[in-house]
Amino acid sequence: MDAFSSTFLSTLSQHPKSLLSPNNNYSSNYTSSSPTLKICNVRIEERPQTTTTTTRTKPQENPTPSSQKPTPKRELPIKPTPSRKPLEPSLPSVIFNAFDDFVNTFIDPPLRSSVDPRYVLSSNFAPVDELPPTECEVVKGSLPSCLNGAYIRNGPNPQYLPRGPYHLFDGDGMLHSIRISQGKATLCSRYVKTYKYTIEREAGSPIIPNVFSGFNGLSASVARGAITAARAIVGQFNPTNGIGLANTSLGLFGGKLFALGESDLPYTVKIAPDGDIITLGRHDFDGKLFMSMTAHPKIDSETNEAFAFRYGPMPPFLSYFRVEPNGTKTPDVPIFSMTRPSFLHDFAITKKYAIFSDIQIGMNPIELITGGSPVGADSGKIPRLGVIPRYAKDESEMKWFDVPGFNIIHAINAWDEDGGDTIVLVAPNILSVEHTLERMDMVHACVEKVKIDLKTGMVSRHPVSTRNLDFGVINPANVGKKNKYVYAAIGDPMPKITGIAKLDVSVAEVDRRDCIVACRLFGEGCFGGEPFFVAKNPDDPSADEDDGYVVSYVHNEKTGESNFLVMDAKSPNLDIVAAVKLPQRVPYGFHGLFVRESDLNKL
Repeated sequence: MDAFSSTFLSTLSQHPKSLLSPNNNYSSNYTSSSPTLKICNVRIEERPQTTTTTTRTKPQENPTPSSQKPTPKRELPIKPTPSRKPLEPSLPSVIFNAFDDFVNTFIDPPLRSSVDPRYVLSSNFAPVDELPPTECEVVKGSLPSCLNGAYIRNGPNPQYLPRGPYHLFDGDGMLHSIRISQGKATLCSRYVKTYKYTIEREAGSPIIPNVFSGFNGLSASVARGAITAARAIVGQFNPTNGIGLANTSLGLFGGKLFALGESDLPYTVKIAPDGDIITLGRHDFDGKLFMSMTAHPKIDSETNEAFAFRYGPMPPFLSYFRVEPNGTKTPDVPIFSMTRPSFLHDFAITKKYAIFSDIQIGMNPIELITGGSPVGADSGKIPRLGVIPRYAKDESEMKWFDVPGFNIIHAINAWDEDGGDTIVLVAPNILSVEHTLERMDMVHACVEKVKIDLKTGMVSRHPVSTRNLDFGVINPANVGKKNKYVYAAIGDPMPKITGIAKLDVSVAEVDRRDCIVACRLFGEGCFGGEPFFVAKNPDDPSADEDDGYVVSYVHNEKTGESNFLVMDAKSPNLDIVAAVKLPQRVPYGFHGLFVRESDLNKL
């Protein structure tokens, strides 16, 4: 998730169990013969480490007892990424870096665990080097033909290990793509070549500060703000070119594939035939998009329209728009009835409406003055939901509904009922919203179903599961329409994800019992990411909603191995039908997307 603070700045410019069996065993069937890798901390250094060439080994079909000598295994080569010569920093860089070090050491050292890079970047949160297209090994089952295409996941991966405070949301965007064709898989990991990434790579050191973690307290904000302004004045960077990270998600709409982060414009990317990831550039929709847009646009699979918004610290705090199938952006609809800046990360659409949440997290300048974060929770604010017609040309028909205690970061889906007089929204409610940014391990998200009666103004809600669930996804064909199934990540605690739960949200309409109908736990020491649903027959409107597969990257912290898992969405245990051993560790990240082969060929 791209940082809310980035939006503000941009406007100023031990024995693992196996997952392969129904008993949730994960790693014992693919133990590597290479030494165990466990990253406990990272070194703070000026430049990134160069990439080294590694080799992979194919596991034995039948594990050999420890007393026997293992049989030699075939090695698959990995293409190395050429390392670059260390750059000689310019005099301004030396001076500004010295000031940065002074601020990081004496004014605002990373004392809190939430911004201490030794903690935030530990284990599989640590960054990795870029990986060129590299052949992978299918170690269980076979890859279904409906997966021909690419699964791509976005996430933070700092180009330079931080010298000062660092929040999980601050890393440069890196895309991890597994390209699948005729049962074979190729992994590629590449940075999104944003303006920020490019100028810092050329300079050989960071230039733009970690805005989510770097502006806590008045002294730190003034000091880092002055250094940043000085860097801009001497020409080290041009803020009008954007400072975003593109580290949050991806979107396929308007005939293009985008890497998204809500603090900047989207970046157009493409997947080459060999599986490589290419950044094409920053995209402003022919000058019609200003500054930024959400990282969670909603795409109607029937009309191929994309609905989106942008938000910020200056009025209008919220603007709504859509992108036509041909890539043309419609004019903004400014929402002036949102009277204060709110953390509006996601939203939902139905066939008739768009639904926005005004939650208790927002900008708090008083906290900045007293030494806190400029973004925080306001316990005195009453959360509310805003409803506006999907094709509104202005906000005259916008309606707001108070929903006390309902704070959502992500929305799963919404639909119309009663001829459009009722809206149903399904979303995880953050029960401990005050911990959302500082202590994610203390956050509990309870998926709820909310009904809004547009005629009477009554709002009712009830939980559909008490488990800690977030990153919920559905069959993409059901966006904006009534759906039955949800696939959500199990946090135990967040931000680590211990498994996937399948929910039948229609169950709660009858007797309101917990509606988890299937579950897959990854096993001890194994953690995954956001699931994604891929339909077996996406062009068949008569196919069952859950007739398909759930995919995700999963990392084993005991062995240091990462795998790509394909699970049967219909099975009661989300049975694994294919597992791909990856040639490089894939760090924990944010949101992903599957793009069919036919769509890749159109990019």
